[in-house]
Amino acid sequence: MTLTVPASTLDYFGIDSLIDDDTRQLQAAVRAFVDRRVRPEIATWYDSGQLPARELARELGDLGVLGMHLQGYGCAGTSATAYGLACFELEAGDSGLRSLVSVQGSLAMYAIWRFGSEEQKQQWLPPMAAGAAIGCFGLTEPDFGSDPSGMRTRARRDGSDWVLSGTKMWITNGSIADVAVVWARTDEGVRGFLVPAGTPGFTAPEITRKQSLRASVTSELVLDDVRLPADAMLPEAAGLSGPLSCLNEARFGIVFGALGAAQDCLDTTVEYARSRQIFDRPLAAYQATQLKLADMSLELGKGMLLALHLGAAKDAGTLDHRQVSLGKLNSVREAIAIARECRTILGAAGITLDYPIIRHAANLESVLTYEGTSEVHQLIIGQVLTGHSAFR
Repeated sequence: MTLTVPASTLDYFGIDSLIDDDTRQLQAAVRAFVDRRVRPEIATWYDSGQLPARELARELGDLGVLGMHLQGYGCAGTSATAYGLACFELEAGDSGLRSLVSVQGSLAMYAIWRFGSEEQKQQWLPPMAAGAAIGCFGLTEPDFGSDPSGMRTRARRDGSDWVLSGTKMWITNGSIADVAVVWARTDEGVRGFLVPAGTPGFTAPEITRKQSLRASVTSELVLDDVRLPADAMLPEAAGLSGPLSCLNEARFGIVFGALGAAQDCLDTTVEYARSRQIFDRPLAAYQATQLKLADMSLELGKGMLLALHLGAAKDAGTLDHRQVSLGKLNSVREAIAIARECRTILGAAGITLDYPIIRHAANLESVLTYEGTSEVHQLIIGQVLTGHSAFR
């Protein structure tokens, strides 16, 4: 590799040499989609708090990224690494875009694919892979996020039916979903249910006034004695291991995705620093600027190497779910630090939507929290290292 001024920060690390040709082409296709469809519009979507989610879902289905790492039922069946790199490119566009894809594929579709009956898979997975149907995943509740074992949503039997009551909160895609995967406590433990939109007693009011993930649909799910037939239950999921395994799939995408937001911030900042004149010199020519850029580039590159290592382990079937905590914690923590540092180089320009920095920084505040807070992942790592649980 000849080292010249790199077109992108990660070019310096020779990352492409670690990725096979097919995966590299898929990543390039997603990047081209983001460049063509998302970048010209994302500041407007973010500013207005509106996302053409249904339209984008169709286009993302045509691109083949919805449930792309699942096998069969219209899904692309790619490697985990390819899925991760797609998340990287999507989140370089916006965290809200990657969230739409993650919730669709790694939460709602994965739950049906892994725990559903054959009839449920045939009914929902092909249209969801095509983006013709949208799913959401209802686990978090107003009072129970990090501790899902305390959930209050209940499902009781009434003859051959199930009747669900409760509330879910902070649900991506909720108010536009055609089907909700809802987890509820039963006399037999926690079980998952498929709740189609329009079912009597089921509503999904949108959450507004957000200052993060504005280009994303976030909702509450309200279940007021929602009656479902017996075959609405996911037959293969029993206990919290079901929803937690779905969360682990989504966390894996975040390991790569957050780094995409960081690269977009850093590439934007390098370009800005080269062109911005300060005291008759480019901002990039100052030592303080170069020190910041060097440190950020190093952390981004290390994060990407860890992500690719975890992707290779997942593809080999050797990835321990607790190792994903290493990646999620590191990627999001470093990405948000990079976004904040990049903002300092852009100065006042960094707080406007003319540049993506403040948008990524605000989005990453949410990514830092969802699919397990940083503190939760620290404690998972701590438990592995010490053999002692500090959760209680």
